[in-house]
Amino acid sequence: MSSDFNTFANEDYCYLTTIGRVTGKAHEIEIWFGLNGNSLYLLSGGGHASDWVKNLQAQPAVRVRLGKQTYDATARVVEDGEEQQLARLLLAAKYYHWETGKPLNEWAATALPVALDVKR
Repeated sequence: MSSDFNTFANEDYCYLTTIGRVTGKAHEIEIWFGLNGNSLYLLSGGGHASDWVKNLQAQPAVRVRLGKQTYDATARVVEDGEEQQLARLLLAAKYYHWETGKPLNEWAATALPVALDVKR
């Protein structure tokens, strides 16, 4: 991975490709993300019921495209409370101009946090 990975932080979207748990075919979605180190954080408004979440739980090896670069990553539902909060704050700040001390909007407060740990 290039040392300038953080240059992608201001991209509006990333493109996540999962493998369909039923079809075995690649499925790509456009989705908002927050970046922290080598991890991208996503929020699933549909929680565990979202197809892309079901797909990555069945097959955690995913691909993520940022700009014109594509990376292999391992996806996981974020279980740790502090990491969940980090994901929520990253996306709320990026897309809803959240500021310290203000409450999160409903989506940021309740959506399921997912991490994509990008492989070097």
